[in-house]
Amino acid sequence: MAEEKEEIKKPSSAKAAEGKEEKTEKKPVAVPAKFKRLIEEIEKMSVLDLAELVKILEKKFGVSAAAPVVAAPVAPAGGAPPEKTIFNVILTDSGEKKIEAIKVVRDITQKGLKDSKDVVEAVASGPQTIKENVKKAEAEEIKKKFEAAGAKVELK
Repeated sequence: MAEEKEEIKKPSSAKAAEGKEEKTEKKPVAVPAKFKRLIEEIEKMSVLDLAELVKILEKKFGVSAAAPVVAAPVAPAGGAPPEKTIFNVILTDSGEKKIEAIKVVRDITQKGLKDSKDVVEAVASGPQTIKENVKKAEAEEIKKKFEAAGAKVELK
């Protein structure tokens, strides 16, 4: 079957409707003979009719004329989960030097002496959260300070 080339006209813009001429470049598109009549009918349709036709075709064939959406990249299969960057610093044991641990709590939390002392003493009944949502580097620094004071800290 021989293919015929036919130029498809671009729709005129609002500028052309206002009397201003717009330069449109016509690109020849190869239209197979079996679709020539269909293309001619489509060219005669208004924009509203074309929109309605698209909706009907989407419903009839269960397809969409919308551009496909690219999904967000996923972690590689079997790979390790992404490295955690935000931590909560939890004091689990105040150690032998409670006064040193109180000083570190006071320095980190900017609390008063009594509040810091209460936090360190509360560790006897269970772990106490010292600071939440801390970046990894800062969490490591805090951990080193507590370990230097003889206390034990977990980063979660």
